[in-house]
Amino acid sequence: MSEEVFALVRVADEDLEEAESALSRKKFRYACYFAQQAVEKYLKAYLLFRKNEYPFVHSIAFLIRECSEFDKDFERLFEMGAHRLGKYYTMTRYMPLVELSEENAREAIQVAREVRDFVLKKLKLGERGTDE
Repeated sequence: MSEEVFALVRVADEDLEEAESALSRKKFRYACYFAQQAVEKYLKAYLLFRKNEYPFVHSIAFLIRECSEFDKDFERLFEMGAHRLGKYYTMTRYMPLVELSEENAREAIQVAREVRDFVLKKLKLGERGTDE
């Protein structure tokens, strides 16, 4: 597997850590944003693995559909609600800013964790994002 795939997984893991840190500081908007960013990068890591490139888009629904072209199991991410995190890309940063709750943040982080586990299994990577 290419070093770029590992690097993208590492950056996604950092985004997930930032989401968890923001939640602990009650910065719910940032927690949702970084959870969205983590999911986006995990999906892009899979696409990079499968076709040596990924689209420069921010739509999680689009990325799920792209991944599904290689593995239909990715459609399960719609059932998990991963596509709903896509709204946090803009609504957390641009006017009108939307107030988000602790529940929103916890749900977003939980989905991001589930996507992480799902993608790492597809990449055959261990819990730490390595092939050990």
